[in-house]
Amino acid sequence: MAFTSFLPRLASQPEVHGHRGCRGLLPENTLPAFLHALALGVDVLELDVVISADQQVVVSHEPWLAARLGRDPDGRLIDPLQEQALNLYQVPYATIRRCAVGEWPHPLFPTQRPSPTYRPLLSEVLRAAEAACQHLGRPPVGYSIELKSTPAGDALYHPAPVRFVELVLAEIAAVAVQACTTLLSFDARILQVARRLAPAQALCLLSETPTAAGTWFTELGFVPQVFGCDFHLLSSESVQILRTAHPELYLVPWTVNEPDDLRRVLSWHVDGITTDFPDRLLAMLGRTADVKQV
Repeated sequence: MAFTSFLPRLASQPEVHGHRGCRGLLPENTLPAFLHALALGVDVLELDVVISADQQVVVSHEPWLAARLGRDPDGRLIDPLQEQALNLYQVPYATIRRCAVGEWPHPLFPTQRPSPTYRPLLSEVLRAAEAACQHLGRPPVGYSIELKSTPAGDALYHPAPVRFVELVLAEIAAVAVQACTTLLSFDARILQVARRLAPAQALCLLSETPTAAGTWFTELGFVPQVFGCDFHLLSSESVQILRTAHPELYLVPWTVNEPDDLRRVLSWHVDGITTDFPDRLLAMLGRTADVKQV
C-alpha cells in the first residue's frame, strides 16, 4: 500500500517541514521555534530526541550540552572541548531543564532571534503543538521525530534501540499522534525495531552519504515510507531513479535553505522539503500569511 500523507495540501506542492522548528529564525528544538513555525504555516515539525538519565524523552539534537546553544545547569558557559562530557543520558531531566538555551543567536544563523528558554520534553512539544493548532484554527500538523542513535552510542549516550523506540512510541501514543507522526533515523536498527514494535508507524531512513543507485535500503532490509536524504546528494536524475525504483516512496530532502537551492529542489517535484527557513519556502509556494500569535 502506498504511503499517503495525512496532511491536506495541493498535489502540486511539497510539504514544508520546519527543521528543528525554524532554526534560521528562532533557537532550535525549542517551544518558541515550534510555535512560530506553526504560526507561519508549516505542514510538519521536524525535531530530534534523546533520552535523559531518568528515561525522559528530551527534545535535543545532541545527547550532550552543546556549548554554542547555551549554559550548564549552574548558568556557566560551556567549554566546547568539554561539551561531550556533559552527557544528557547521565543527567535527570530536572537538571537538563535548568540549562538555559537561546540567549544568543546560533553562530551559523546570525538572523536567528534570541529567545531564552530550555530543552523541552517531547510530550510538552506535542501537547503544545496540538493546542496551538486548535488555537490558530489551522490544519493539523505532522511530526517528524528523529531518534539520535548510533551503535557506538548504545548505553553511553542513549539506550539500546528497543528501549529507545519503546520510550518514543509511548510518548506519541499518550498524545494520540501516531497517525500524523513519522519516526526518522540514520540508524537502521532503530527503524527495524520500530517496524517490529509498531508495524503501522510511518518510518523514514535518513542518509548523508553517497549511495549507489539501487542500494539505498539494502542495510535496512525493507523500503520505508519516507526517504530523507541530504539534498546535496540528489539531482533531478537521481530523484527520477528513485521514483522509478520505488514509486510509492515519499521523498523529503534536507536541509534546504538558500533561495536558489530551494528553487532547484522544488523543480524535482519532491514530496516535502526540510528547511531552517520555512518562511522562505512558504513564500515561494505562495502560502505567506500574517503570523498569528499562539
